[in-house]
Amino acid sequence: MTIVRIPAGWPVSEEEARAAQDELRGRVVLGEPGPPPGTGRVTGVDVAYDDERGVVAAAAVVLDAATLAVLAEATAVGEVSFPYVPGLLAFREVPTVLAALEALDQDPGLVVCDGYGLAHPRRFGLASHLGVLTGLPTIGVAKNPFAFTCEEPDAPRGSTSPLHAGAEEVGRAVRTQAGVKPVFVSVGHRVGLDHACAHTLALAPRYRLPESTRRADALCRRALKETVGRAGTPD
Repeated sequence: MTIVRIPAGWPVSEEEARAAQDELRGRVVLGEPGPPPGTGRVTGVDVAYDDERGVVAAAAVVLDAATLAVLAEATAVGEVSFPYVPGLLAFREVPTVLAALEALDQDPGLVVCDGYGLAHPRRFGLASHLGVLTGLPTIGVAKNPFAFTCEEPDAPRGSTSPLHAGAEEVGRAVRTQAGVKPVFVSVGHRVGLDHACAHTLALAPRYRLPESTRRADALCRRALKETVGRAGTPD
């Protein structure tokens, strides 16, 4: 497990964080389709918090995209690096998630975030932030549509409907299981929306959420429980 401190120069105010978003957003690459679904490696990342102690745990779990077998995993625990502000959640998570990714012993391939990419009020959610900082292809798969609107997809698995900000399509609602509430997919960096949706379906053969997210969620929760139970805060 990697222990993470808040990086020097990390934004400490909303104004600084928004300025950083504005600067980094211009580096997002949207013209690439991304890796073909079902090939190579896919890495799920997720975080868990103990807000009382100001601790965040991140996990990165690498899966074989074809079989969904776990190939590698890593965790990192650190201090919460930014207060809770809607639209700026990435600044609470990025340092620790980056540390978990860097601790992997192999190439992550496509990174799947439990959150948003372009489907974000400032068009720069966690998936886009991680993609720009790492250069990796990234997508966001969220549990709710945030502030955006969409029609309910048809009931069969694989049905989709556009996620709109006014007239702009910022993502899609994707029905990963027949008759089950959809997930909300958006591109982060170096992946097209069609491939992002196809990856999401390939990663969710049995459950609503992608297997990458399910695995990372369980691992970061376990890392947080072990850390808080052992010492209360990171050393």
